[in-house]
Parts: sequence; structure tokens; C-alpha cells
Amino acid sequence: MSFEITGKLIVKYNTMQRSETFKTREFVIEKSDDINGRVINNYIKFQAVQDRTAIVDRFNEGETVKVYFNIRGTRWEKDGRVNYITNLDAWRMESVVAGAPGQDAMPNYNTSQEMSSPGGAGAADDLPF
Repeated sequence: MSFEITGKLIVKYNTMQRSETFKTREFVIEKSDDINGRVINNYIKFQAVQDRTAIVDRFNEGETVKVYFNIRGTRWEKDGRVNYITNLDAWRMESVVAGAPGQDAMPNYNTSQEMSSPGGAGAADDLPF
């Protein structure tokens, strides 16, 4: 299952080569929520792995971004003690223009199409689906 969140990019860390064949990169976004007139700031740390470590490169700290990610959980055992680790694995990022009207709105594909179609407005749709 995939998730997405929009926030301000706060920090980008360097790529870490964890082993000969595995690398990770972490970054943090700030998500602000207005709850009954009180602004609550949450700082969410993501990781990108392998070929996805470069997704952060084209963004600047302070920029508003949308992050697409998966939640991964790992059971880890050391010296007889069990621990659980949760990772937010980012796989895509895109820039968000702050204050742009209709940023998340679906495109309207019906603009001027009806008027220019054969038969004009209200013509029967002859598509098979």
C-alpha cells in the first residue's frame, strides 16, 4: 500500500553506503496541521534506498514537496532482545507550488470538447465504453 504526504523539505542527509550492495539516504519534511487554531508541526523522517537515493537531489531545503512512500516494518533481534523498526520508504517526490489553486484537483477534460465535437453540445456519445 502506498501513501503520500505534502510538507516542507527541512533537511537532506548524505547518501550512506551501508554495505557493498546497499545504500540509503534520509531526509526530513515538516508537516504543519492547524488543529482548532493551534498549529502543530510534525517532523517526518523518510529513507530512500538504492537507485531512489537521488530523488531528493533536485529539491532545495525549504521547498514544499509531495512525498510518495511505503511503510516497511522489520523485526530485529540482537543478543536475545527483539526490536521492531518501522521505515517510511520514499519512492517518489514532486514539487508543489505553494498556494496554487486547484493543486490537487482533477483535470477537467470536458472544457470546450462538447462544443467542438460533431453534433455539438448534447450529442450522443458513440464510444463503446
